Amino acid sequence: MARVTDEVERGRDAFARRAWTQACAHLGACRSLASADLERLAVAAHLTGRDDESLRSWERAQVEYRRESDLDGAARCCFWLGLTLLLRGETAHAGGWLARAQRFVDDLGGQSSVRGLLMVPEFLGVLQSGDGPSAAAMAIEMMDIARRRHDADLFALGLLCSGEASLALGQVRAGMQLFDEAMVAVVADDMSPIAGGIVYCAVIDSCMQACDFRRAAEWTQVLDRWCAAQPDLVPYRGQCLVHRSQVLAARGEWVEAMAELEEARQRLSEPLHPALGLCLYELGELYRLRGDHRQAEVAYGAATEHGHDAEPGFVLLRLATGKVDAAAAATRRMLDESHGQRDRPAILAAAVQVLLAAGDLAAARAASAELAEVAQDVDVSLLTAMAKYAEGTVLLASGEATRALVDLRRACEGWRELGLAYDCARAHVQIAAACRALGDDDAADLEVNAARAVFARLGAAGDLAGLEPPADNVKRASALTERECEVLRLVAAGQTNRDIASSLVISEHTVARHLQNIFMKLNLSSRAAATAYAYEHELI
Repeated sequence: MARVTDEVERGRDAFARRAWTQACAHLGACRSLASADLERLAVAAHLTGRDDESLRSWERAQVEYRRESDLDGAARCCFWLGLTLLLRGETAHAGGWLARAQRFVDDLGGQSSVRGLLMVPEFLGVLQSGDGPSAAAMAIEMMDIARRRHDADLFALGLLCSGEASLALGQVRAGMQLFDEAMVAVVADDMSPIAGGIVYCAVIDSCMQACDFRRAAEWTQVLDRWCAAQPDLVPYRGQCLVHRSQVLAARGEWVEAMAELEEARQRLSEPLHPALGLCLYELGELYRLRGDHRQAEVAYGAATEHGHDAEPGFVLLRLATGKVDAAAAATRRMLDESHGQRDRPAILAAAVQVLLAAGDLAAARAASAELAEVAQDVDVSLLTAMAKYAEGTVLLASGEATRALVDLRRACEGWRELGLAYDCARAHVQIAAACRALGDDDAADLEVNAARAVFARLGAAGDLAGLEPPADNVKRASALTERECEVLRLVAAGQTNRDIASSLVISEHTVARHLQNIFMKLNLSSRAAATAYAYEHELI
């Protein structure tokens, strides 16, 4: 008996320290546990990815709470059990447990904070149906229940839901303030780890969709520290990696972003996590930007299979592969369907790009005007830059190069302040076109060279291919020996030094020497830049 008591105490201590694996080991070693300890075991098992053990522990905990005549505790266990199953896609099984939780709440005369928790799945359904006012009212009711019952989890979830409803109603600034308040509750450790993880990930996802990059980046750093403080945390670590990758990708650190996404894909696949679709979409985005169209299409398709919309990335992929008519048709359909959606700004920005390529200047101008209106209402730096870029490209296409330059330079400045190198380079390309239209070829060359340097560093092969070749291209390319050209082609094909040595029957040391010569002759600094150069000069 003493040994069992010691195991329980060790388990409780590990739980308090958020050492979830240790908590599972100690509490799981006991055949008989009190209701509260079974609930601790359920939480710890969930947080370490032991879903089946977690579900069994929730079930045992609700039985023990009922035996103790604690219907509030039983209802709470049934709710988390149901929510976990719902996130796994087992809707019928989840519905049964949520219904049982509701019955316990009813037996208590509604005097339970679980009544508010049970409103969360219903809220999501109402929100997805497009009924923003009803969703907002439900969120307020959740917070009222939380205040009366002094339930920190419910109050933070109510703030989250209220923020989501505000975004749906177009009240972006109010929504962001509610998100910040919810995040403060998580940072202060005012709530349970499962609820805290839900709030963290949902807030960052909403910030990214609302194009509030600064806020998303700030909260991503906080989430990263929260996850790092709990090394054996599983459910949110994968999604945390996805959010980190989004920030890295936006800042031009594409190699690091790709590595984060690959690790996230593994973590989110077993067991299957709802954020896997987002992870696959972000992989598609990076493949598209790097010019790997086949892999991008595969990733977008997989994202769709896992419940994440592949737009607007897939439409931009169609444009990049020359399927302008298909891209334009999909864009018009996308514009019709996305009214009121959180990702409307990103869709509008993509629409301007596609519709200009399709020659539909009037539709592009309308999309640009709507984006400008959204940016004015929200006053977010990234949205302002996006709107100015859209306005500038439309003006340029309309033959108003002088006015276009004003907006394009503002967009470039806004993106530079946010540290968004790729977007800034895109603005340089358009500024160059405007300068050339005004007869200032020297200024245009400076802008193109600035863009080329960034695209080469990032490995943005498609963007590089669309640039005018520099005047010394022929001279630089002819400086390579035949063997160096062979090595460059194999580097661009993705081969390692060992692969190249095997293909050319030379030593790895010789390959390294050839690469050093190539970098020096072409004034390149990385394999990614060499790959981009090879594509740009059609060496493969």
